[in-house]
Amino acid sequence: MAISPYAASVPVFIRSLKALDAILDKAAAWCEAKKADPAVLASTRLIPDMLPLTRQVQTACDFAKNGSARIAGIEAPAFEDSEKTISELKDRIARTIAFLGTIEAAALDAAPGRIIEFSVGPKRMKMEAVTYLLHWVIPNFHFHYVTAYDILRSSGIDVGKRDYMGEVPGISPV
Repeated sequence: MAISPYAASVPVFIRSLKALDAILDKAAAWCEAKKADPAVLASTRLIPDMLPLTRQVQTACDFAKNGSARIAGIEAPAFEDSEKTISELKDRIARTIAFLGTIEAAALDAAPGRIIEFSVGPKRMKMEAVTYLLHWVIPNFHFHYVTAYDILRSSGIDVGKRDYMGEVPGISPV
């Protein structure tokens, strides 16, 4: 069975971002119950040389929206990286999901063979679109998503694998 670039990406990004949104709800409730400052949680890092929670969420959103847009050959909306609270991070996730919902499957599925050019810091890179999706966008999205999850889990938020997985489509008990 062949799988399309769209099926391998946009629905997966949306599902994962919805799960991250729900995890952030648990983080907000935890902050309220523990009388913890949500701004401190938003600036928490796993270790000093890793990005804080805010940047992990921002970057996961950016890989989903910017990567999908590049492959579809459309312009992604620019989001300022100004979020400082859990509520603001949830808003960014909602805006990212809304944008992903506008991407047409046919635009991504027409990508094989297209060359994608992008920046990595000061360097310009290029890759074939499907290679870019499978070996750059998807792994980077999941790295930042799981790191956001790990920051919250290691901070004491009661989340587990089911929270991380979110709603898995097509699954049912036998």
